[in-house]
Amino acid sequence: MPTYEYECQGCGHQFEARQSMKDAHLTDCPVAECAGPVKRKISMGSGFIFKGSGFYITDYRSDSYKAAAKKDSDSGSSAAATPAPAAAPAAAPSSAPAAST
Repeated sequence: MPTYEYECQGCGHQFEARQSMKDAHLTDCPVAECAGPVKRKISMGSGFIFKGSGFYITDYRSDSYKAAAKKDSDSGSSAAATPAPAAAPAAAPSSAPAAST
C-alpha cells in the first residue's frame, strides 16, 4: 500500500497515511482541536528497496542452464589445460642471390 502525505489547511499539521489507491482522500485533520480540511500533497514517493540476493539475471537461471554452463566451462578449461602441438617453423627465405644463367 502506498503512503500518502497530507497537510492540514487550518493548523498546518503534516502527516502520512497508508492507504489503498482505491481509498478516498482523507478530509479531516487528525489533531483533536483542529479538525480542519486536509489536502493531499504531491510527493516523490519511495523507490525500489532491494533486500537479499536475486538482483542479477544470473541469479534466476534454471538448473538446466546452470548445468549446461558448468559443462561448457569445464570442457573449455580442460581444452585450455592441454597444450596444442607447436607448428613447425616456416622455411626462411634464402638471402643468397639467385644464380643467373
